[in-house]
Amino acid sequence: MEIFAALVAGSFIGAVLGFVGAGGAMLSVPILIYGFGFEPKQATTAALAVVFLAAASGVIPKVRKNQILFRDAFVIWGMGLITNLGFSSIADKLSDAFITTGFAAVLLLAGTSMLRPPKLDEHKRMPIPVLILMSLLIGSITGLFGIGGGFLAIPVLVLFFNTPQVVAAGTSLLIICLNSLTAFIGHRSQWGDVQWHIPIFIGSAAIVVAQIASSQAHRSNPKILRTSFAYLLFAIAAFTVAQTWL
Repeated sequence: MEIFAALVAGSFIGAVLGFVGAGGAMLSVPILIYGFGFEPKQATTAALAVVFLAAASGVIPKVRKNQILFRDAFVIWGMGLITNLGFSSIADKLSDAFITTGFAAVLLLAGTSMLRPPKLDEHKRMPIPVLILMSLLIGSITGLFGIGGGFLAIPVLVLFFNTPQVVAAGTSLLIICLNSLTAFIGHRSQWGDVQWHIPIFIGSAAIVVAQIASSQAHRSNPKILRTSFAYLLFAIAAFTVAQTWL
């Protein structure tokens, strides 16, 4: 039954990553904590591995369709290495309440960003100063909370630089892939504390479903996807705060 639940959870995570281009860790962490009894620190470490595998799988069809802005993705990852590795190295020293509360705050920010309507102007490239700020911020939340940062990259690309949703999602998947792998390495002190059989099954299902969903994302309605995902994040944030403090 536990294996079946892990496969269902992985399929859901993979579908969100493939269609939205973000949100894998934002679902993986609470699923591991409240669904499978993981401690917050171990959940963030395991989520990084799951999301890296699922995002890497989802990137493949995006590359084939030329739906990734490689410059933006690699610059965001490269500049964010400082905060990513820095916060990853101290994550095991933080309290569980800090991790879950901070995680809930990030979910609220992510949900709010998803609700903003996109502009209709011409597509333009992201300036270097914005890339630097984005990189450091995304690296920070990845290192601290095990979140790949796609929820920040997508709204900036779509809302402020008018990038088509499918291209923003593809770029986000590559950012998530690179950031998650980097932070996972930074969390190596936690590897021995994680019971890996559950994340392995979740990751396996997420890999398959993310690739299928990614290849079909162009047929979906971006507005409905963003709105639905935003309210899902609000619900998870409220549940996380209630479980932590009530």
